[in-house]
Amino acid sequence: MAPPMSAATFRDRLRAEGLIVVEVGDWQNHNRNSKGPWGPVHGVMIHHTVTSGSARTVAICRDGHSSLPGPLCHGVITKDGRVHLVGYGRANHAGLGDPDVLAAVIAERTPPADNEATVDGNRSFYGFECENLGDGEDPWPAAQREAIVRVCAAICRYHGWSARSVLRHLDWQPGKIDPRGPGMDWAPLLERVSKRIGRKPPTTTLPKPQALKVSLSKLVKAARTDPAAKGTPVTYAGTRIVEAALVDEGLLSKQLLDGHYGTSTKTAMSEWQERCGYSGRKAGQPADGIPGPTTLAKLGKKHGFTVIA
Repeated sequence: MAPPMSAATFRDRLRAEGLIVVEVGDWQNHNRNSKGPWGPVHGVMIHHTVTSGSARTVAICRDGHSSLPGPLCHGVITKDGRVHLVGYGRANHAGLGDPDVLAAVIAERTPPADNEATVDGNRSFYGFECENLGDGEDPWPAAQREAIVRVCAAICRYHGWSARSVLRHLDWQPGKIDPRGPGMDWAPLLERVSKRIGRKPPTTTLPKPQALKVSLSKLVKAARTDPAAKGTPVTYAGTRIVEAALVDEGLLSKQLLDGHYGTSTKTAMSEWQERCGYSGRKAGQPADGIPGPTTLAKLGKKHGFTVIA
């Protein structure tokens, strides 16, 4: 737990670590501080961008998009190992996450499996987006992995943190899969961070992320029950996983990621179904937003969950 370092100190610490640092525009003053506080900070979060091309990737991370304004991180680590500083302060990178994971990061112990999203992560973490398609096949070059190690070590050394203060987006928020792909082996990377900080490597390794599964039948039952109706709405943990995927697709606001399959979730699912080529039963009608096996499987394949009966 610590106040964030100044922008100048942040830049200088990264350069002192031997990193090639590229300053993008007025990055020191580009932030989302008007939407809430940044700090105290507790750790460093690593993401992948699901993009290719360094210039395009940096521009997206700096400017964001219509449903998620930039900056989307503090620094972008491109495949050549350069660190592009795009913002400083509150950034739209972490979103809501698991309070148990936050407690583990603060205590510098192995984080538990994430199963809820109720705590503001944009306030609590430095965030770095790494150029990678995120399809599980796009490789992570050695220069990029080394830059990740040095970035994390520089920040942890400044704050007196161990490598246990470094986490992945998938450790933080249900439904996330980043970072992943050939070469992104997390436990060895953390050991390298730890050695670079100057401390002994962690005595335990991070657990493998649990495979996320969504029951189609339970999700359909939740979708057919109106949460606004009298009585207790149907709650199902898989709803939050699906909502997180719809948020990633830009179809659902993060503020509506609440685990209830209400009108907004149904509308977002309807738009996803239409993206997949489905429409209503009658010509001109929109898709109904009730999840089906084909469209749900497509969403799961893209966002890291498996559909079961």
